[in-house]
Amino acid sequence: MKITKYLLFSLLLAMALPTEMQAKRVKTSKMYMFGFSASFKDSVIYMTDVQEVEGAWYDTKTKFLLGRHHYSYQLKDYLTNTKQQPNRVCVVMFALTRKEAEKKFIKMRKEYTVKAKGMYDVRYLTNTEFQFQAVDMSDQ
Repeated sequence: MKITKYLLFSLLLAMALPTEMQAKRVKTSKMYMFGFSASFKDSVIYMTDVQEVEGAWYDTKTKFLLGRHHYSYQLKDYLTNTKQQPNRVCVVMFALTRKEAEKKFIKMRKEYTVKAKGMYDVRYLTNTEFQFQAVDMSDQ
């Protein structure tokens, strides 16, 4: 009888808790991001400016930008079609504030300019050359 009470109580508790522990997918008013691209075949590195993207989606539990691969493919497609630089590895770094994004940008730029001591040819893409477009993640 005692075991039945504990099982019933734990079942009721288990049914009540999961509704409050769901992660939320939030559409932010502004997300700040920049792109980074490198290749294993040459020493050219491309970096975009820190950009403000309106309408990006964010997961509150994992604190990750949703659709990251879409944003990196935007940069990859731009470099393939415009700069004739296929087969590049593209990464998108992001933050909720401009200050955080610029801090990440400066750290990465320092890694490939100052610390690398001229091993890489770092090229910057301005906002007029390349601009990230928000990806709609509402249905996923």
